[in-house]
Amino acid sequence: MKILLRFIKPYTGLCICTLIVMVLDAAGGLLIPSITAAMINSGISGARMEYLIQNGIYMFIAAAGASISGIAASYLSARLSANVGRDLRNSIYDASLAFSSHDFEQFGTASMITRTLNDVTIVQQGLAWFIQMVLPVPAVCILGIVLAFSIDTMMGFLLIGVTAFIILLAFCITRRASAIFSRLQQFLDTMNRILRENITGVRVIRAFNKEQHEQIRMNRSFESYAESAIKANRLFAGLESAAILSVNVCIVLILGLGANRTGAGFMQIGDITALTQYAVMILFYIIMAQMVIMLIPRALICMRRIADVLQLAPEITDGVRPPEQAHEKTDGTISFRNVSFRFADADENTLQHITFTCKKGETAAIIGSTGSGKSTIAKLILRLHDPTSGSILLNGTDIRCMTQHELRTHIAYVPQQAWLFSGSIADNLRYGNSEADEADICRALTAAQASFVFSLPDGIHSRAAQGGRNFSGGQKQRLAIARALIKQADIYIFDDSFSALDFKTDAALRKSLAREPVMQDAACLIITQRISTIRHAHQIIVLEEGKIAGIGTHEQLMRSCAVYRDIAASQMNGEQP
Repeated sequence: MKILLRFIKPYTGLCICTLIVMVLDAAGGLLIPSITAAMINSGISGARMEYLIQNGIYMFIAAAGASISGIAASYLSARLSANVGRDLRNSIYDASLAFSSHDFEQFGTASMITRTLNDVTIVQQGLAWFIQMVLPVPAVCILGIVLAFSIDTMMGFLLIGVTAFIILLAFCITRRASAIFSRLQQFLDTMNRILRENITGVRVIRAFNKEQHEQIRMNRSFESYAESAIKANRLFAGLESAAILSVNVCIVLILGLGANRTGAGFMQIGDITALTQYAVMILFYIIMAQMVIMLIPRALICMRRIADVLQLAPEITDGVRPPEQAHEKTDGTISFRNVSFRFADADENTLQHITFTCKKGETAAIIGSTGSGKSTIAKLILRLHDPTSGSILLNGTDIRCMTQHELRTHIAYVPQQAWLFSGSIADNLRYGNSEADEADICRALTAAQASFVFSLPDGIHSRAAQGGRNFSGGQKQRLAIARALIKQADIYIFDDSFSALDFKTDAALRKSLAREPVMQDAACLIITQRISTIRHAHQIIVLEEGKIAGIGTHEQLMRSCAVYRDIAASQMNGEQP
């Protein structure tokens, strides 16, 4: 709840204006029965026509004021809820950008999508309905009961009793519904996750004839969601029935007791009409509030789920560079000093005592078997994770003492799984350099051996589907390499970025990269499983189970490192490379 109040606080003025017009709307609605009762009582006593006309004008003013106030309240509450919903979504998105891989895995992709879209929508709707249908209830109840007491004390106590009964009943049912709605949102997460798996893995499902199995799994998640929703709706159906019954019983009591009180001279005929209208209006507002009460427990659960995201302290935080290094000259050097790393949920270190240096103008390569920790090194440089022990230095400064933005301006990165965003090829390449012109884009494409783009009907303006689904694996990798080359960086990291290329394209790409001016003036780190890709690197780091098994050139490692020789033998069919 504190999180929601934090987002509402900037709109305090809007909240006050909304509350004022809603009170005016309620007051106008309650004045109409009072004026009606006065007109009935005066008509019975033979009042003049002028008096009736005067009260009719008052009634018209009250009705017009209530209508205008109701429209204004609807507009203001909708505007407030829309602003809060926008701010919540922006905050969740901003928070997710600051998460490390481990932070993000605590929620999962499906749950983050649900929290950003569905949960915020429910909170937004709940806020709008709460303002329109729940906030006026106290004002209506207080004003209605005060007016009832002004007519007759017994009738005032009658309205208090019925109102208190319905509110207490609503509170009890809402508490029971909260647990159901908590499960409901968890089932929604599960539905999103399974549906996402089925859509993205449809080829695997068909290949193994698992359509029926996945359909059963999906139906099971749908049924769990439906059962919880039905339970919640049954609770609120009972609440609505009890409220309507209470309204009718209250009206019967007013008419019965009112007739006796009128006969005894404590009330007039018109007062019974006013009391009936007060009761109907009070209970109508309570019943309308019950419709919102159906949503409030769910909205509160959604708000807690949103708060879990916003209150999670990111594992990776920006550091502050020491003053004496604030203006240090860039030399493009990245150094690992006795770095060890362990995932939060792991029992053993993924990397142990890693020490090496990649200097400006040199190429360092990392090779090793699957699961040896090669890609983790790239993630540590980018600060997607922080070392468990040891330090990583960029230009002599610990990267933990730099802001993440500053660090990543020095790095151009080609991920292991190439990803393209929906839009044109030119737009994707400008992720590396937003100011790149067409000449820069064409140069980067040529260097990355992605000349196939020029044969497309629209050239660099051809459309790329989400994820680059309309390109082959090798084409996506070359486009991702071009995106990195278009950026002026101090360090270029290629994380197994040549695996989808044939050997001929691989060789041509390596020659092209060696001639690139931006590459000649920067440090280059290549992570791969192919020896042919890194044979001419200045130094090769061989990883085995997270430890360095050897460092040196290709020739040196062939003489001194058994692990490297085994890799070479497996790739060269036992021949001396």
